[in-house]
Amino acid sequence: MAEVRLQGPDVDLENPMLVEGFPGVGLVGKIATDHLVDELEMRYYASVHCEGLAKVGVYRGGDRTARPPVRLYVSEEHGLLALQSDVPIASAAVERVADCLTGWIVSQGATPIYLSGLPAERDDDRPTLYGVATGDGGDRLEAGEISIPPEDGIITGPTGALINAAAREDHDSLALVVQCDPQFPDPEAASVLLEDGIGPLADLEVDVGDLIDHAEEIRTKREQLAQQMQAIDRDESSQAQPLRMYQ
Repeated sequence: MAEVRLQGPDVDLENPMLVEGFPGVGLVGKIATDHLVDELEMRYYASVHCEGLAKVGVYRGGDRTARPPVRLYVSEEHGLLALQSDVPIASAAVERVADCLTGWIVSQGATPIYLSGLPAERDDDRPTLYGVATGDGGDRLEAGEISIPPEDGIITGPTGALINAAAREDHDSLALVVQCDPQFPDPEAASVLLEDGIGPLADLEVDVGDLIDHAEEIRTKREQLAQQMQAIDRDESSQAQPLRMYQ
């Protein structure tokens, strides 16, 4: 049965924002969300049990506690929710998971910020960030001075399915697309999501120094998951692609 199960005291947030961190190309959304949870010391709030999610237990080094692979965290101080996922979502389950989560997000009155990487070859230039929206979310992107994409594109995987669900029902949602390494975990691109996107949209100041200073260590730790994401079908992995690839 699909449900979001509280794992601590409930909260009453007024118009919160929710940051989504499903694994995708460059692991940009996951790295950014994981860092946000740690940096803001967000509290483990709920476990997610949508049909199709892997039935596995996740644990951390130095900690005996095992938890479900998809979880929600909360910061009451910042009026913020974050979705943390440690597993990719199988293509057959993407639509069910998106519908399950969208129902819960709408019930909370939350505005989601969906995160995706755009595979791009770049030199030492700062990754470029774009924003798209559903419902009336475009006004927030304008206020945050987030650029409009220069070409047609498509977002795949669970992130794309979540955006599709929001567009179908005309709910407000924001989606950030950042240029990233197409093969390896990209902490620099994740830092751009946090500094130039999530920060202005959620009225946060997030220190991304650790992401930059420990970029190689983060790449090494996340490389196995990144390889898993490369091995699965493109439609299973959250990423942005030029629309011409599908025409």
